[in-house]
Amino acid sequence: MPHALVIDDEADLCRLMQMTLTKMGITSDVAYELEHAKTNLANKAYDFCLTDLKLPDGSGLDIVKLISKEYPLIPVAVITAHGSMDLAIEALKLGAFDFVNKPLELPRLKQLVYHALKVGQEFKAQPTDTLKNTPSPSQQLLDKHLIGTSDAMTQLKSTIIKLARSQAPVFLWGASGTGKEVVAHMIHQLSPRQEGAFVPVNCGAIPSELMESEFFGHKKGSFTGATTDKMGLFQQANGGTLFLDEVADLPLSMQVKLLRAIQEKTIRAIGDTKEVPVDIRILSATHKNLYELVEKGQFRQDLFYRINVIELKLPTLNQRRSDVPMLAGHFLRLIEQEWQLEEPLHLTDTAIDFLQHYDFVGNVRELRNLLERAITMTDSTDIDVTHLQPTHLSRNAPTQHQQTQQDTHRANQLNNQMANSPTINNEPRPNQTSTLLPPQPNISMNANALTPRYGNANVNMPSSITVSTAPNTPPNFTNNTNNTNNTQNQHQTDAYLFPISHSPTSQHDDKHNTGQNNITGQNNIEQNNDKNTHQEEMNRLSANNKVGANLTIWQSFLDEHLKPNNLPKYGIEAFLQEQERILIAEALKLSEGNKTEAARLLNLTMRSLRYRMDKLEIDYEADDADM
Repeated sequence: MPHALVIDDEADLCRLMQMTLTKMGITSDVAYELEHAKTNLANKAYDFCLTDLKLPDGSGLDIVKLISKEYPLIPVAVITAHGSMDLAIEALKLGAFDFVNKPLELPRLKQLVYHALKVGQEFKAQPTDTLKNTPSPSQQLLDKHLIGTSDAMTQLKSTIIKLARSQAPVFLWGASGTGKEVVAHMIHQLSPRQEGAFVPVNCGAIPSELMESEFFGHKKGSFTGATTDKMGLFQQANGGTLFLDEVADLPLSMQVKLLRAIQEKTIRAIGDTKEVPVDIRILSATHKNLYELVEKGQFRQDLFYRINVIELKLPTLNQRRSDVPMLAGHFLRLIEQEWQLEEPLHLTDTAIDFLQHYDFVGNVRELRNLLERAITMTDSTDIDVTHLQPTHLSRNAPTQHQQTQQDTHRANQLNNQMANSPTINNEPRPNQTSTLLPPQPNISMNANALTPRYGNANVNMPSSITVSTAPNTPPNFTNNTNNTNNTQNQHQTDAYLFPISHSPTSQHDDKHNTGQNNITGQNNIEQNNDKNTHQEEMNRLSANNKVGANLTIWQSFLDEHLKPNNLPKYGIEAFLQEQERILIAEALKLSEGNKTEAARLLNLTMRSLRYRMDKLEIDYEADDADM
């Protein structure tokens, strides 16, 4: 029969806790003072301990420190009065298992005791000194999901096992692609809450106006469109773990509500008049620097201290290069299963050496991306270094936002330079078009692949977009369904970057220029070189911003098919499906038919891309030249 130690100076509260424990089949001893508790711990064996933080002769934190150091197999929970949350958090950092607020609520007390007993049983189930070489079930589970035997990974796995024993909130931080959600799931799987639900949520993917409903739920009729009761994420995770990914993206208004829910362990659905208790553990993660956001006032300091009770930093792939061969082999086996490949894949020695010395920006996610593209490029089962095409990013490469700023600044500089320099002939020729991007590859698709289908209505989409060089001229949407080979079609492109007031000519006929310019031949050459440099720079910037520009064009076109009040004419489902259809088709164009590359552009897995293509009936067939 389990045996517990209750430490509190309130006799009535001690009797209440003893009665509750007795009904649960647990015997208990009571200590009213700190010294009395120390004596009991030294003379008897306990399965768990429950202590108040304020004692007549000391602090309950001293008990937490003592048990964590001298009796590490005994889970200890603390009782805290309302308003003493800071002390409870400090106790968790010192090694406390969990905490419960005064006045005690019996359901909450029973939950705490239940979890404490499960943790104690897991402690006793750990291998003894004679079986140190035998991995525990927890270690086996970690080795299966967290691939690697480097020092960094060994330490990470050991920390995860310790964190799983606690109920304290854990904050995971690290670079993108380091596996924060996988680690969070492992903490849940190894915790006493493993039988409960693990509910991950990307805070940056929820519209701000829907956040409260998503987190806390709503009642039927609470607002327009609330036709039924909805259970929020907190209720879905009741008894389990709620993982808040990209928590830094939460708006300040939602941070206040989230803080109260975490602190009080109760939530109130929209339209409801009563609060509902929830028993959840909060795990959170972000790739952003939360400390800087707190200093800037973009993230609440009090919420930061609630979710960052225990902090865990995940190592980058560059910090554990010895794990790369094992990880690569693991991903190859997964890809073989997902793609249903008949023959096993292998990496050559040169390919392995290349991967071990490659500077990964996207970490584990980038490694899998490289392998997927390599499998697509190779015609055999052996993957060599020639098949491993690095991504366009590098270790020292600027971020997308930084690159956009740099490109914009450079473009402005070039435009100013051209505006301040003498020109030969800046008058645009009639009907002149500027081909800012290289011609698109020949891609054969289903006839309806680029045709929106809003219910039973068909809307003709533009098959090409003409970029005019006239000032302030919007892009021209032209239909070329017959694919006539005329001269104008050669200047058409599917992207519109920005209007250019004039198109500098690189070559001029002396007969046309005679008497128009008083510039020497040498100046003509220099100016033409400057103009050519400017045009080349514009072309490069166009290529860099190709995706964003195309999406802007498609968005502008779809906006024309919205009602005046910005609602879809044919319903939201048809509208969203058509948006998705256009984006996938555009990604296939940009990737020259490479589905792996298209999936990368859309930030999707290959399986997800194939599923969406089947759902949207996008029957893609590449020409022989593109195979």
